[in-house]
Amino acid sequence: MPDHPYAAEGACAAIRPHRREDRAEFIRCARASAGFHRPWLTLPTTDQAYEGFISQLEREDREGFLVCVRETGALAGFININAIVRGAFQCGSIGYGAFAPYAGEGYMSEALGLVLRHAFGPLGLHRIEINIQPGNEASLRLVKRHGLRLEGFSPDFLHIGGAWRDHERWAITSEMLDTAPGT
Repeated sequence: MPDHPYAAEGACAAIRPHRREDRAEFIRCARASAGFHRPWLTLPTTDQAYEGFISQLEREDREGFLVCVRETGALAGFININAIVRGAFQCGSIGYGAFAPYAGEGYMSEALGLVLRHAFGPLGLHRIEINIQPGNEASLRLVKRHGLRLEGFSPDFLHIGGAWRDHERWAITSEMLDTAPGT
């Protein structure tokens, strides 16, 4: 059984906040998954990089969650809500990544539903955006499964793996969540 309380639980996956004490396990999982993430994502694989990563998540405009196998507590991935803007906007941007060997096993899908409910519930957000590189079929299937709509294309949007990468912009609002198929 896991030794950390979950923020929310599903049938197989659960989410909990990142902690500095997760450094060694997160780095181990990120290193083991590096080939799986290329060219979509670059994760912290050193103590120094993890320190920068966790420091960013401690800002007021971010919420970070580890995706865990509910029964064991093993790390299956992470989902972060970044760039939270309050006021009239009430929006955040989600970034995520699965860890091998849990990719494609449904943990990220269930956890994204939990994070969306948290974003639109306790966080009080109205809108969530997810930016995805056009060739990332697994991520595109994930957002479609949760009812996000394609809203645009952003050339040279994010600098990942040494290059500026194009992204599609997908979004969902709190009103859409109730009718979304995967949540």
